[in-house]
Amino acid sequence: MKIIKLDAIDSTNSFLKELAQNSSLENYTIVTTKEQKKGRGQMGTQWVSEPNKNLLCSVYVAFDKFPVADKVFLNYAVSLAVIYALEKFNVPKLAIKWPNDILSSNQKICGVLVENVMQSMEIKSAIIGIGINVNQEVFPNHLKNVTSIKNEVKRDIDLDELLHSFVDELKRAIAFITNSTPHVLEKNYLELLYKKNIPTMFRNSNDVLFMGKIVGVSLQGKLQIEFEDESIQEFGIKEVSFA
Repeated sequence: MKIIKLDAIDSTNSFLKELAQNSSLENYTIVTTKEQKKGRGQMGTQWVSEPNKNLLCSVYVAFDKFPVADKVFLNYAVSLAVIYALEKFNVPKLAIKWPNDILSSNQKICGVLVENVMQSMEIKSAIIGIGINVNQEVFPNHLKNVTSIKNEVKRDIDLDELLHSFVDELKRAIAFITNSTPHVLEKNYLELLYKKNIPTMFRNSNDVLFMGKIVGVSLQGKLQIEFEDESIQEFGIKEVSFA
């Protein structure tokens, strides 16, 4: 496991992706930075982070014979790895907000960005980026429902210790994929899924509000929502949000 530590970078995912394109990387090569100037989240959002306070890293993972059709299991593995790492630091009330935001006490504590390199219907490698709010206590006003480990457990956390904990859990979770037992990940992910089986108000891509409850995630990674008439519809990441 090789760790590349940087003082500042635009994006650890972009840096590691370029590195992978131009050189042969050891599996589980890690890039971490104290400050990320153009951190990226899901759907082109920006990840805002106070310098020197949070865990900002990307991990390169290579695969052998990992079908693109099974990519949802990688999302499960990464989400669970974050959860299990945070549990070691006694972070309370953890949940996964579909597809892979990590919550503590109903507030966002970690964002995940997975970028796959595909060839001939197989995932050859992935760049797994995470941003965990660790020792930051105050957040910009425009960021709503955000927390940090320190805000939850009332103490400073060693960033290197957290990084190693996450990578250890990531290796453990990905082993379920490489050992052809990925449905263990699915079961554990669904048990931690935020608002599962709880009647909830949603908003669709046409800005229409509706009531439903989350009942699962499809093999394509779409959110399965049951309506009041007991019909089930599937939604992609840009097609539905919590109201």
